[in-house]
Amino acid sequence: MANKIQSIRGMSDLFHQEMESHSWVIDKAREVAVLYGFLEVSTPILERTEVFSRPLGQTSDVVSKETYTFNDRGGDSLTLRPEGTAGIMRSVISNGKFNELPLKFFYSGPMFRYERPQKGRLRQFNQIGIELIGIAEPYSDAEVILCGINFLKSLNVLGSCSLNINTLGDKESRNLYRSSLIDYFQKNHSKMSNISKERLKINPLRILDSKETQDQEIIAQAPSFSSYLNSNSKKHFEKVLKYLEVNNIDYVHNEKLVRGLDYYCHTTFEFVTDKLGSQGTVLGGGRYDGLSETLNGPYLPGVGFAAGVERLVLLSEKNDNTISSIAVIPIEEKNLEDSFKIIERLRSQNIALELLNYGNITKQIRKAINRKIRHIIIIGDEELKTKHVILRDLLKGEQKLVLIENLINEIMNLD
Repeated sequence: MANKIQSIRGMSDLFHQEMESHSWVIDKAREVAVLYGFLEVSTPILERTEVFSRPLGQTSDVVSKETYTFNDRGGDSLTLRPEGTAGIMRSVISNGKFNELPLKFFYSGPMFRYERPQKGRLRQFNQIGIELIGIAEPYSDAEVILCGINFLKSLNVLGSCSLNINTLGDKESRNLYRSSLIDYFQKNHSKMSNISKERLKINPLRILDSKETQDQEIIAQAPSFSSYLNSNSKKHFEKVLKYLEVNNIDYVHNEKLVRGLDYYCHTTFEFVTDKLGSQGTVLGGGRYDGLSETLNGPYLPGVGFAAGVERLVLLSEKNDNTISSIAVIPIEEKNLEDSFKIIERLRSQNIALELLNYGNITKQIRKAINRKIRHIIIIGDEELKTKHVILRDLLKGEQKLVLIENLINEIMNLD
């Protein structure tokens, strides 16, 4: 076909099977979030650009290179959201929700970043997340982490993940460490990668997250953050770890796990896996007590996590899930009327059914198999004369005649 219009690179069409997988992950996240008292919210996909440029910084990689930003017809600069937390905090401030603290929110939806598409990383991707706003105590950090653990457990992927955790300390500790880090990297400036040299001017903590080979040896010898933590920062982190330990949670204290932005503080964590190649982080989060003030709001302590749905689908291997509906196949066109009557009676009992076309039973059965439908109901003249239908199990290759009046009970008892 000439001039066929393709989808935008890095933005995928999702058909039924993929949608089933995505919905399964999101539903599991929602179920676990409810257990922890998080209530679902939804914020706009489009925000004023300053919602992201203020917290992330105009010179950050996300804002300068990755956001989809444009002026609307009124001349306002708008951005498709690259992440969920800033929009949630903006909504809390603009709706005056800080008078209802503490707030516990769950969200899901598409995010947008212009970056090189690869396995588990798209330009339009789906994300789930939780935010706990209004509590600065260490136990709230632990509660968010435990919620993430139970979410991954519900997907049967926790065993493939390792919890990495670190502390960024309070502002005082972080400023001391930042100064020491700048001095150290300036002494090694000639050996560093170009990207790390740029980060040294803007955000030196991000150098610790560099994946460049030439940076690795330099990073390994960098000053340790723990040496610059004041007593308040140490106590906060020790309490978080204690809450995890009393719940028998294994973790790795990874001092190279950092967040470069100034509004992050204290606990930061990631669940990482070696099952997805270079895209090892499947869920990450931490504390962001300074975020609200960057958006001209009051001081509002916060902690949360986010996870990419696409990566979790890949990790959970939920792509091969079985569709639960039953197919109904009329043998001839004249059997359609009775088929519709039977189908609607069953649907009224919350039984999912799909009507396939009449004629050529072999072809329709093959279609049902391709859709991973296990049971079919065949409706023809001979069966209807005796008020029966044929119920066939395609997996076992067995079938039986069932009275129409007993069909609901038969279906309810299917294995």
